[in-house]
Amino acid sequence: MKRSFFKVRMAIAMLCVTLVSACHSGRHESTELYDMTTDALEVPAPEAMNTESYAHIKENGFQDATRTPLSTFSVDVDAASYANVRRFITSGQKPPVDAVRIEELVNYFDYDYPQPTANQPFSVTTEVGICPWNPEHYLVHIGLQGKKLSTDDLPASNLVFLIDVSGSMSDPDKLPLLQNAFELLTDNLRPKDKVAIVVYAGAAGLVLPSTSGSDKEKIQSAIENLQAGGSTAGGEGIRLAYQVAEDNFIKGGNNRIILATDGDFNVGVSSDSEMIRLVEEKRKSGVFLTVIGFGTGNIKDSKMEGIADHGNGNYYYIDSEMEAKKVLVTEMGGTLFTIAKDVKIQVEFNPVAVKSYRLLGYENRLLEDKDFTDDTKDAGEIGAGHTVTALYEIELTDKKQHTSPTLKYQNQTPNEVAHTSGELVTLKLRYKKPDADVSKEMVQVITKDQIRTETSDNFRFSAAIAAYGMLLRNSDYKADATYDKVIKWAYGAKGVDLSGDRNDFIRMVESTQNLGEVTVAENE
Repeated sequence: MKRSFFKVRMAIAMLCVTLVSACHSGRHESTELYDMTTDALEVPAPEAMNTESYAHIKENGFQDATRTPLSTFSVDVDAASYANVRRFITSGQKPPVDAVRIEELVNYFDYDYPQPTANQPFSVTTEVGICPWNPEHYLVHIGLQGKKLSTDDLPASNLVFLIDVSGSMSDPDKLPLLQNAFELLTDNLRPKDKVAIVVYAGAAGLVLPSTSGSDKEKIQSAIENLQAGGSTAGGEGIRLAYQVAEDNFIKGGNNRIILATDGDFNVGVSSDSEMIRLVEEKRKSGVFLTVIGFGTGNIKDSKMEGIADHGNGNYYYIDSEMEAKKVLVTEMGGTLFTIAKDVKIQVEFNPVAVKSYRLLGYENRLLEDKDFTDDTKDAGEIGAGHTVTALYEIELTDKKQHTSPTLKYQNQTPNEVAHTSGELVTLKLRYKKPDADVSKEMVQVITKDQIRTETSDNFRFSAAIAAYGMLLRNSDYKADATYDKVIKWAYGAKGVDLSGDRNDFIRMVESTQNLGEVTVAENE
């Protein structure tokens, strides 16, 4: 279906929902494409209309650099939280506190980091400047830039669209928007790519066997004919999708399942822990899993994020056709092709220079310090062209600290490196190539000499977004931040903004000023 008819499709879908609700007809329709009885455009029961759930986030606090000199976490390029927050603001309400993940707000945007050199999959950029919401502190800005690849240079893709067609997906902002999003992706497939479509409701079925990207009409016809109805056997659907992906595996290619759902699994394997164990087992096959969330009122955010994190993939939320184009067309390389997996960051703070520190966001990505060198521990992935940004708020000190003998900056006797080098932190990164089991390590030192009075647009814009997230969460550490200041900081750092995303952010902050208090979420 042509995208020019998208609004018509949405209008028809909304009309159908209204008619079904009014008539209570209970009619059942069966699709022509798979052997599964469905309740087309089934209306959720009133008590199920507002069942969104988010994992609780306990905000990172300040850590004493002497007692806790190491900070270790997995990278995160998920962007679902930003689009979901925008959905709430657009609808005239603030998001639940736990829907706001600061690192995902920050990492929604591209930053002007240099491309990697030599054989490195990503570059590392660091910067230190005054913290805008607390001028007595400093911000350490860490930026990673994944290697950019043109679409023609991407390896062949073996994709399986795993589509939720249960009754909860009948709303216009779910299946109709999902269909349009996947048609956008189909338009950009190459002849060497192939796509299969698996659907699940009360059971799972194969709608389209693996089909060449050159046969776009056949793929799009299968997408257009999907209908919503029934319960949600997500576990069965995932198993079938992995089987199809493995049967059509391309050695050296991009083998990936794209799961599109509102996250409501309620038949068979359905609990968070069961689903996570399932995808952890299946990721050993070399098939990656990307999760894309849709819809309002029924989002199971924590479940979708957990599945993506443990399935060697990323989690996105699509709230509009504009976002669909961003995720599946403009940033297709990063969304679909992984250039580095199990990427971990460990920062060691020099207690002679740093009194305390706080990592902004990444609360659900924290790792044990010992996990950094453990190659069996799963971590995040970086896609082609992806940027990853992390921020630490730090408090400096000139006082000599008591030290520990096992670390670079800490010894029982005064350590010359710690006291005379001017080093603030040592930054370490570990990653694996997509098909490797052993990590490589990169090391970079940040010194006091790198503290800048004039900071980059990257630094100031990312700080503005982080401050916005703290305001939405009513953070104990927001200090002097206000929405007016966030707008000022962001406006002064928006740069060229070819995509318009930074201007959109400023408008969203302006809209937020007119809303009430933060909504408190009910968490799983």
